Amino acid sequence: MFLTKVNNTIFDGLLALLYPQKCGECQETVESRQLGVVCASCWQQTRTFTSADTLCWKCGALSLGTSTPDQKETIRCRRCDEHAYTSARACGAYEGALRAVVLALKREPHLPARLAELLIKTQTLPPLNEATRVIPVPLHPHREESRGFNQATAIARVIATSASLPLDVVSLIRTSHAEVHRAGLDARGRRDTVANAFQVRYPNLIDGEKILLVDDVFTTGATVSACSEVLREAGAREVFVLTIARPIRYRASL
Repeated sequence: MFLTKVNNTIFDGLLALLYPQKCGECQETVESRQLGVVCASCWQQTRTFTSADTLCWKCGALSLGTSTPDQKETIRCRRCDEHAYTSARACGAYEGALRAVVLALKREPHLPARLAELLIKTQTLPPLNEATRVIPVPLHPHREESRGFNQATAIARVIATSASLPLDVVSLIRTSHAEVHRAGLDARGRRDTVANAFQVRYPNLIDGEKILLVDDVFTTGATVSACSEVLREAGAREVFVLTIARPIRYRASL
């Protein structure tokens, strides 16, 4: 273990010297390949969620209030009441380091060790730790062919391997692709673009399972809710959602 750490430190030092990489957030040099495209300082300044945070138990929205462990499951922001998933969680805020790694992940399906650690830690917390099968939010085949990969699958593979859960990339498919650029759309607009966009091909693999649905960013929840709806119709007992990040805009109330 000690020798491994020493070797990693030496290797990181040589990389920084010979092939310096600028931080995707502040443009300073990234000190370690385990940090991905972001330096240690930007990682430290990025808001990540922990078990001590008070969150909406359903959608994971951050609350400014406090709660006791016994109260956590009663916290609701009420904005997500109509969403079809059971509970959703993100590693942290869509800012700083997490925003930079999300954007990098859209270009290359590689998860740095720091991000993998955050995802694994979030998955092990209740209620996501009840999941029995991992499914990535699918891209439309034309979109995936154009990009060359699905970033949600890269995330899901790390989680499934760590948790020793089956990775299912065949049961849930996307059957339509909105031509409208979704950035800037409100919640209703985003919901309309994904209405009837997903389908379950193999319901026998879904029936009775507690699904962990994985994506890169939770914005309004429209996409994961649309996926969750068809998964529940196919017989899923629960659908939990895990994403790298989410905007901090809603506040749950006690």
